[in-house]
Amino acid sequence: MRFWVKQYYRFIVLLILAGSVAATASSEVIFNIQYFDKKIYYVQGSTTDPIFIQMTIINNGPSPFHFKLSDERVFSVDFDVRTMTNRTLEPAAVLIRKRSTSQQVFFREIAIESGESFSFIEDIRNYVDLKEPGIFVVKAQMYPQLYRTGINDQKLESNRLSLSLRPPSILGPDGIPLEMDADTNALLVREKLSPDRVVEYLLQARQKGQWEKFFLYLDLEALVSRDSVRQRQWQAESQEGRQRMLARYRLELQNATIDGDIATIPMDFQIERTSYSMTEGTVIVQERFKVGTYIERKRYTYYLQRRDDIWTIVDYSVVNLGTD
Repeated sequence: MRFWVKQYYRFIVLLILAGSVAATASSEVIFNIQYFDKKIYYVQGSTTDPIFIQMTIINNGPSPFHFKLSDERVFSVDFDVRTMTNRTLEPAAVLIRKRSTSQQVFFREIAIESGESFSFIEDIRNYVDLKEPGIFVVKAQMYPQLYRTGINDQKLESNRLSLSLRPPSILGPDGIPLEMDADTNALLVREKLSPDRVVEYLLQARQKGQWEKFFLYLDLEALVSRDSVRQRQWQAESQEGRQRMLARYRLELQNATIDGDIATIPMDFQIERTSYSMTEGTVIVQERFKVGTYIERKRYTYYLQRRDDIWTIVDYSVVNLGTD
């Protein structure tokens, strides 16, 4: 623990010396980066633990800002990731392969009007070889006229972010990755709970604002497919696109912009009935919510599935019961 604290304070000093923001409010065009869905990250493959960064170009100038955005983003943006000793990490193999292959680069012309912004999301692991644990400084570059080997004078520099990478996640006895509680750093393990205990765990986590525990027994892929439009989009997406969809869905759940019923904090709840077979289960719960000066009652039905002896929530429905 003392090692991580010492590394953290060294990192803070580094940021102060280097300056945490590359562009000021007076700049006409600002390139800003932030975590799309910040969580605890591990040293492992991009398909299992992507690190999504939201990249935003803001035009504060009086006239439109024009730039080219490549279909292959490696020809439009880049990441500079450095250790605490200012050592630059090596580029990812996929980045080297794409840039060294002779190919035609397809792009689209984009114009950002004065006072407007444009955002897109990228996974750092597609750009940098993150194979060692530690604390790093992340900065991005944007090439308005596309990346060209040896000729990149025109570029936008972003602000800096801190990135903490933990050693590879540990697998539990059932082969399920152990997750970390962001508040306590304690290991969170999917246990062999009964369907009613899974629902109780989820509701108590929501009452305490513990998002890591709230998501532990949720099958996000199944919940995303509840909506027919999202289901068609899911089926048409690549593996990377699906990862983005899951990250976006998780963030929207936390912000209560979609499927707000399941993320609403109940005052209290009472499990009324539980039924299940070997692979499917149903838990009916009456929940009460404080809305202004009155109490609203709802009956939730949670649908669960069992895989590898672990029950997860795959769907739910809600019926309003009136107010007290």
